[in-house]
Amino acid sequence: MNRRILGGTGISVSDLSLGAMMFGAMGNPDHEDSVRIIHSALDAGINLIDTADVYSAGESEEIVGTAIKGRRDDVVLASKFGLPMGTDPNQRGASRRWIIQSVENSLRRLGTDHLDLYQLHRPDHDTDVAETLAALSDLVQAGKIRAFGSSMFPAETIVEAQWAAERRSTHGFLTEQLMYSIFTRRPEASVFPVAQRHNLGVLTFSPLNGGWLSGRADLLSSHRASTRPNHYDPTTVTGAAKAAAVGKLSALAAEAGMTLPQLAIAFVRAHPAVTSVLIGPRTQEQLDSLLPAAELDLSADVLDRIDEIVPPGTELDPADNYNATPPAIEHAHLRRR
Repeated sequence: MNRRILGGTGISVSDLSLGAMMFGAMGNPDHEDSVRIIHSALDAGINLIDTADVYSAGESEEIVGTAIKGRRDDVVLASKFGLPMGTDPNQRGASRRWIIQSVENSLRRLGTDHLDLYQLHRPDHDTDVAETLAALSDLVQAGKIRAFGSSMFPAETIVEAQWAAERRSTHGFLTEQLMYSIFTRRPEASVFPVAQRHNLGVLTFSPLNGGWLSGRADLLSSHRASTRPNHYDPTTVTGAAKAAAVGKLSALAAEAGMTLPQLAIAFVRAHPAVTSVLIGPRTQEQLDSLLPAAELDLSADVLDRIDEIVPPGTELDPADNYNATPPAIEHAHLRRR
């Protein structure tokens, strides 16, 4: 599997990375099976594993920790913090208090003394980003983490954080993790150019758009649909648009000699701003079907035809980024005097 340098970190990572959200109660509750899947991914050449404290309330980190015993030095280990880990308002966000506590919790669950990449899962609009950067910089100095990054930051917040790091002479975010697929192309218009300008490594997740690009004919009975059934309803306006696009993309994939999910992942890999594509298999079968995408390069003609189906910089359903809505838009009282 090919490798690329993760932005300014200097760390070499595989074209495909293993997202661990589906290991544990949120996806595959069988720990032994999940460990086998992780080992298969590592044996196939994947070297970056990405998890988070909030995935199955820490269970994902525990499974990953079990899987990497004896292989820790070969793994680029990434985790995330910031989303709620309890009802206490102080068990979330990016305050120094929670950062110090959450990293210790993650290290304990993962059975390691350091993380290679620690990421703020979502912007924290209640904490000064300079305070967050200072706390994370201290973790670098203490050897708890090697580098840190952001996730689902809009372009203007990425720039603000870069300025804050420069003004305060702290370490800055070196990576950005975001949702990107054929159906969610908005990053091409803003985040990608900013990430390239600031030499940020870019990790992308949900290349199959939560299953829409998986090639499944029965999406409403899928694992993801059990929690968000309306999201997969082909009779809604956005669902109908996605279903029509899936039909055209499936025909294009078949013509190009690949499956629809392989086309979808190869599309994400093709963007020059993208460092590594996170895949999140729940089963061994899913992993095996996705791995060949690491070796597939799309021709200019195929990329142009994808542009005709879903234009660059657009998205078919704005609700896909449901958990990255700024507070001023989500809460009406913040828009009124």
